[in-house]
Amino acid sequence: MAEAQPQRQPLTPDEESFTGEPIGPLCEAAEGLDPDRITYQTLRGDAEIVTLIEAADAYLDTIGYTDHGLRHVARVSNRAYQTLKKLGMDQRECELAAVAGFLHDIGNVVHREGHANHSALMAFPLLRDRGMPTLEIATVIGAIANHDEKAGEPISNPSAALIIADKSDVLRTRVRNPRLINFDIHDRVNFAAERSILHVDGGNHLIRLDLEIDTEISKVMEYFEIFMSRMRFCRKSATFLNCDFELVINKNQLL
Repeated sequence: MAEAQPQRQPLTPDEESFTGEPIGPLCEAAEGLDPDRITYQTLRGDAEIVTLIEAADAYLDTIGYTDHGLRHVARVSNRAYQTLKKLGMDQRECELAAVAGFLHDIGNVVHREGHANHSALMAFPLLRDRGMPTLEIATVIGAIANHDEKAGEPISNPSAALIIADKSDVLRTRVRNPRLINFDIHDRVNFAAERSILHVDGGNHLIRLDLEIDTEISKVMEYFEIFMSRMRFCRKSATFLNCDFELVINKNQLL
């Protein structure tokens, strides 16, 4: 008899957002800034860019990777933006972090290996053709190219925020096929993560990732086996932002 598989649970607002607010329009209007500047909203409504994100995710679906589509990049954009906003950073830096979050995985349409560099190289002409100033493009593509823990480094505030936002997105809903979780540790660990909330306390210079993991599906040790290098990357990025980084799993502080 086939072993019963865990059933998908409906999303709660917390799972769909940064701290409980639904994902929606980001980068709220700020007085005195150019209304024609390129923002997350600009790109979210751009058919060409949305098509590239969807095509990149379709490729990853074909080779069995977790969701890297519009849902993931929207959540990363939101977390990157809100991280800098809560730390009191410049409004435009917050917006550039969100732009980088939206485009950070488009290079998967070329290949998974080297996708950070592919994404950065693809982002340059896309943003240039849409009128973004060259210096802002440099900030965005630098953040994108450095978001992978294998070779990246936090090199700017948007870069550090993107790293934390991306690596903190561990969540059940990213698993495409729950039937395979017994065979793939990455899917099992993601499927075990029932909640993933990123807290940013600007006053105390603290960034905390709070996870709830179903230990009947995956043990906490498996999380560390797979994601420890990512958590070190988050801690390095938090340090760049002059913050401490904490990891809390099932209400137990582990970092």
